[in-house]
This record gives sequence, structure tokens and C-alpha cells, in this order.
Amino acid sequence: MRILILGSGGREHAFAWKINQSNHCTRLFVAPGNSGTSTIAENINISITDFEAIKSLVIDQNIDMVIVGPEDPLVLGIHDFFLNDPQLKNVAVIGPEKAAAQLEGSKEFAKAFMMRHNIPTAAYQAFHKNNIEEGYAFLETLKPPYVLKADGLAAGKGVLILNELSEAKSELKKMLLDAKFGEASSKVVIEEFLDGIELSCFVLTDGENYKILPTAKDYKRIGEGDTGLNTGGMGAVSPVPFADNILMQKVEERIVKPTVEGLKKDNLPYKGFIFIGLINVRNEPKVIEYNVRMGDPETEVVLPRLKNDLVEIFQAIHQQTLDEISIEIDSRAATTVMLVSGGYPEAYEKGKEIKGIDDVEDSILFHAGANLVDGKVLTTGGRVMAITSYGDTYEEAIKKSYQSISKLCFDKMYFRKDIGFDL
Repeated sequence: MRILILGSGGREHAFAWKINQSNHCTRLFVAPGNSGTSTIAENINISITDFEAIKSLVIDQNIDMVIVGPEDPLVLGIHDFFLNDPQLKNVAVIGPEKAAAQLEGSKEFAKAFMMRHNIPTAAYQAFHKNNIEEGYAFLETLKPPYVLKADGLAAGKGVLILNELSEAKSELKKMLLDAKFGEASSKVVIEEFLDGIELSCFVLTDGENYKILPTAKDYKRIGEGDTGLNTGGMGAVSPVPFADNILMQKVEERIVKPTVEGLKKDNLPYKGFIFIGLINVRNEPKVIEYNVRMGDPETEVVLPRLKNDLVEIFQAIHQQTLDEISIEIDSRAATTVMLVSGGYPEAYEKGKEIKGIDDVEDSILFHAGANLVDGKVLTTGGRVMAITSYGDTYEEAIKKSYQSISKLCFDKMYFRKDIGFDL
């Protein structure tokens, strides 16, 4: 098969790394890709939301399968675009159709879906600029901390958790009236704060059947001890030590099954990944959010633990024969630590040369915000590279990741030194 991956991050490099191991893949393209994907696939410099350019590429290169990495093309309806085009309709697209992608595209849509299908989640209300006074009143009924979420896509940064009522009201005003997160915060979901420890559950579905992948936990805050601003993710661990069989049975019965059944009942066609962001509140799992694609950096610890041929799984999703596949998992733990540009997630500089890449032997380097320029790997983004390692325990794996990081450097390089600290 000739396969195209859409995206340019660490997640897409991990997909390319895994697909490159399959006997079913004869040629692999990544659009636009990065310095890591360029070594194992052909990078094509087109935008992930330029559907006409993607169509031309798919036709010119006789591509059989498209794996959609990020959420934007899914929310904009790339799967529907393929289905509605006579020249593209037989190409396998891994990712849900537009209506189902609203699970990530709109926080309010997701909350209403959970309420409709009795999926445990935090109590909430949604507000827009015309009823902001009601939003202030709702905040007054809640206990701190206060959780404000931009309804639309905000690149993982649209969630605020605030301890002071006055600050919560002020931020609600900034989001609704001053467009703090642009169009994404033209509507804001306010919800009760759930106190517990988070984990991510990854589900594959072909619309009829489902399979659960290994659990992972990522670390969103920039600062050690989970402090400071939210980022796209600073590291991840898989499996999650506290996600025992009892908890995962609850997750499957109360959350995974009702989610897949709910999609069917609501006539929301879904072929791809469902990322369920969970919180464990006194051994009771509740849903924080849905994503309609794999997480990043969780992909960088989940895919390395998957023993199956990923292309065979994707073929089964396309053909709705996922029930015929047995998921095989490496018993080892995997951890990843994200190297980021100094200043991220606020202003940061680009174009810094990354040195020491060839010196790393015990870890897999998944490139993210990095590109090859004149033979040098230069930083191009905030999150630059994910350093993934295996170990018999997560402590052993994390130690290897940090040992590998000691061989790498670029100007103003930053990373958290406490990934896994709370486990």
C-alpha cells in the first residue's frame, strides 16, 4: 500500500516510524512532515487543511490510505471530502467524519453527548457573550477552583483552572468579549472541578467494533510539579500504574462501550481513534474530554508498546473487521520526555541547531518542531523532540530518557525533570 500521513509533529513521526515497520507499506508520504519523518518517508510540503492539494497528491501518487494526525482536518471534514469525491471515495481514511469530529471540535457538543448517553463527567453549563451575566452567576454557585474551557479548538491551550472567583469572572470576560482564544472562545463551557489524577484511554473503532490500546498519562503543565501554563504536553508514561483491571473494567463498561454505542445511536460514522481524557476520582473514572485522534506526546509511548502491524489494524478499521484483530502489547513500560524551546508556551525563538542526535543509542527520538535545513536539524516549533525509552518499569524507562537527553542540546533547550513524579 501507498500511505499518506497528515501532520508534522512527534505523533506523526511516531506513526511513520511504526508504519515503516509494516510489510504492507510500499511507499510512505508525510505532509508536511519534519526532520524525523524525512529519514523514513517522503515529506510533501502542503498544508493539512488544503484539501484540494491533498486530493492532487493522493491521485498523483496513487495513495491507498490516509492517516489524519491532527484534529483540524477532521473537524473541517476531510473524511467527508474524500467520501463525496468520486476519485477519492475508495481511499481509506483513518479518522471520523465531520459530524463525529465535533466531539473534539465543540466542548459543548461533547458534554451534551455524554449527558445523553449517561457517560460520567463533570456538571457544566455553556455561555456566550449575550448571556455572560448568567455565566458570572453560575460561577458563584461553584466551589473553587473554577474550570473554563473554550468551546472550540485552541491547540490544547483553551482550558483555564483558576482559584479566585474574581479572576474566573475576569477570564470569562476576556474569553467571550475580548476573544482571548479567537473564535474558539466565542462560546465557553464552565464546569465543576474534579479532583483526582488524570489518565488517557485510547480506543480504536471501525464504527461497529472497538479495541482498547494501552493507557498513558501525559503532563500538560510547563513547570515541574505540574505548575505554570498549559502546553501541548511535556512528557508521557505508559502504562499508567494506577490503571488496574478494576478501574479499566469500569472505564470500558461505563465509558468506552456507551461512547461507541452512542456514536452509532446518534448516527455519527466513526473510523479511527477516540482519545478519552479521564480523571480518576476516588477510583471512579469520569470523562474530562474527548479527542478524535491520538494524543501527543501519548502516541510516542503507546505506539512503541503496540506489537501489531499498524497497517493491518488500519485496514481492519476501513473494512469494519476490527473484531478479527487481537491487540498485542509489549509488557515493558515506555516513557517520553519532550524537549521544548526556551519561552514556550509563550514567545520563543526558532532556528536553533540540535546537536547530539547521532549520539543517542538507548532511546527513540521522535522529532516534532524540527526540520532539516542544509544538512542541519533546526528547531521550528515550541515542542521540538520527544525522547522515548523502554524499561521493565517506568522508573527505568524514564532514567534512560534523561540519560539520552544529556547527549542532546540546542540553545535555550528546556524539559521537565520530573515526568512520572506523581505515580
